[in-house]
Amino acid sequence: MTLIQFKNVTKTYGAGDSTFRALKGLNLAIEDGEFLALMGPSGSGKSTTMNIAACLDTLTSGSYLFQNIPVENLNTYQRTLLRRNFLGFIFQGFNLLARSSALENVELPLIYRGDKVHERRSAANDALKKVGLSNWRDHTPNELSGGQQQRVAIARAIVTKPKILLADEPTGNLDSQTSSEIMSLLTSLNRDLGITVIMVTHEPEMAKYASRIVHFLDGQITN
Repeated sequence: MTLIQFKNVTKTYGAGDSTFRALKGLNLAIEDGEFLALMGPSGSGKSTTMNIAACLDTLTSGSYLFQNIPVENLNTYQRTLLRRNFLGFIFQGFNLLARSSALENVELPLIYRGDKVHERRSAANDALKKVGLSNWRDHTPNELSGGQQQRVAIARAIVTKPKILLADEPTGNLDSQTSSEIMSLLTSLNRDLGITVIMVTHEPEMAKYASRIVHFLDGQITN
C-alpha cells in the first residue's frame, strides 16, 4: 500500500534574484513498511523532501498525499494531529532534555498528547525496553553515551506507535561502531514492528541498511 506520494511537488524559497528552487517537480511514492534512504549533496532537495513529509514545511505546488489525503489541504491543527499521531522524529543532535531522565524524555510526546500518567509511564517503559535501555531509564542524558542518548531519542520517537519514523542524519554524531548499532536497531524496528523509515544521510555505509536508496541532485531524483 502506498503510504506517501509526492506528485509533481515543487518548493521555492525567496523571491526575485534570491529565488531558490529546492524541489523541481518531485515524483516519489513510499510504500507502507519501506526503509527509504534519501541521499545527495547539500542543497539537493533531500532535507526539503523530509521536511514536507514531516509537515514541518509546505510545498509551493503539486500535491503531497498521506494515505491518499492531500496534506496541502489540511489546516494547521489537522497537520499537528498528523505529526502527533502518525509520525516519529529522530535527529542528529538527539534533542533530549538535559535535566530529565531517559524515561521522562521518552514520555514527552505522550504528555503533549494528553495521555494519563500511568498510560504514558507504561508506554515509555515499553519503548525503552524495545531499544535495550530498560536499566537506564532513571539516568539523565549526561550519564549516557552518545549511542545510548540516540536510543533514548528513538524510544521517544516510537512511543506513540507511529506509522513513520523520520530520521535526519541519525548517526551523524556517532562513531562507526555505534552508528552500525543504531542502524541495526532501526532495521529491526522496521522489520519487526512494520514501521516505515525515511532517513536522510550523507553516509553510503548507513544507506546500505535501507531497502531502497533515492538519490537527489539539484531538486530532482536521479535514479
